[in-house]
Amino acid sequence: MWINLQQLEPSAAYKLLTSTITPRPIAWVSSLSADGVLNLAPFSFFQMVTDQPPTLMISTQHKADGSRKDTSLNIEATHDFVVNLVPYALANEMNISAAAVPADQSEFELASLEQAASSQIKVPRVALAPVALECRLAKLQPYPPENPSCEVIFAQVLALYINPSLLDANGMPDPQKMDLISRIGGSGYSRVAADIFQLARPASAVRR
Repeated sequence: MWINLQQLEPSAAYKLLTSTITPRPIAWVSSLSADGVLNLAPFSFFQMVTDQPPTLMISTQHKADGSRKDTSLNIEATHDFVVNLVPYALANEMNISAAAVPADQSEFELASLEQAASSQIKVPRVALAPVALECRLAKLQPYPPENPSCEVIFAQVLALYINPSLLDANGMPDPQKMDLISRIGGSGYSRVAADIFQLARPASAVRR
């Protein structure tokens, strides 16, 4: 069957889309406000968009009252932020950091998370996150322009941290060891490492 999303309430369309476009990786974003307050929040509207230059995209949906998220305001003000990837071991802490708290309260403290210094920017990473991407704002675009419901943020990845214990024999990240989680519909999550299979890309698509 076909469902016309234009005829649905936004909340109904949201539930359908987030239950079908799955799994979605989680960007656990640490950022600093103009006043130096450290913020941490998860976003599942997130993806890599190109490798030249290394660039990722995050969409920060507006709050229920229409106001912007602290993460969006912080990135617009200070430009630098870190995308931490979330392992299964930190799922509960990630969920705690999603709580609505005043802008002057740090979710690092709320979730009892340790910080670690970044290599090129002032914003710290989550110390126990297996991977952290140091980012600098390239473009922040309210969308849709006439009545924004979010900000689409493009950022260049300046540096990547990975815990060396998570590398395989070839020096590449081992997805089983990273044990990252992703978002599915409703309050559901999945573990990336649960069931991995390999498919080699065909060398040619010539029909015989």
